[in-house]
Amino acid sequence: MLQTTHLTKTFPNGASLHFPDWTVGKGEQWLLLGESGSGKTTLLHMLGGLLRPSAGCAAVNGTDLYALPARRLDRFRGRNIGIIFQQPHLIRSMTVGENLQLAQTFAGMPEDPSRIRELLAALDMGHKYRSYPGELSQGQAQRVGIARALVNRPALLLADEPTSSLDNRNAEQVVRLLSELAGVERSTLVISTHDDRVKDAFFKEYRFELSRERISDQLEKS
Repeated sequence: MLQTTHLTKTFPNGASLHFPDWTVGKGEQWLLLGESGSGKTTLLHMLGGLLRPSAGCAAVNGTDLYALPARRLDRFRGRNIGIIFQQPHLIRSMTVGENLQLAQTFAGMPEDPSRIRELLAALDMGHKYRSYPGELSQGQAQRVGIARALVNRPALLLADEPTSSLDNRNAEQVVRLLSELAGVERSTLVISTHDDRVKDAFFKEYRFELSRERISDQLEKS
């Protein structure tokens, strides 16, 4: 379902990250582990079609992301990959419902209010459909971020340190909801984290760990 081959990212200062090859099956749930600076976010962004590698390929369901022209890559990502960031980056002038509708529009999908309400209800956020991001707590905003990532029923769900800004209670809930909803949607799930709370809460995952030793001194000092 997800396969990487010889992925490398070279930065303007000349330092490079070289990632081991990785194969993930449909519906599997993985933790992407490693200390800060080990390249977790860089790898996740390449898997999500957000950061072009310097060499190698990342394929989702047999499609090499970076063989696609930019417009087709944007459309493919919108329909096949859901991404949850450390901060949800919601548009503050739009309601929760409108933020999720925008994700459908960007992917070239028809607006589906029933799908949005279904997801928000599953996340115990149905009552916030017409609320604005400024009216949400951090935990609530992160749940909206999860709903936005899932709204187009992606084959691949990527979460980049989704609990970093949350207290223990909300962190536990977010991890549980991610796992449960990915299972319901039959999405492959990859969570990038160095949060021990996530490692402790995730019992059935596969683990892919990056070593900081892969980073050159030049990158480490930058």
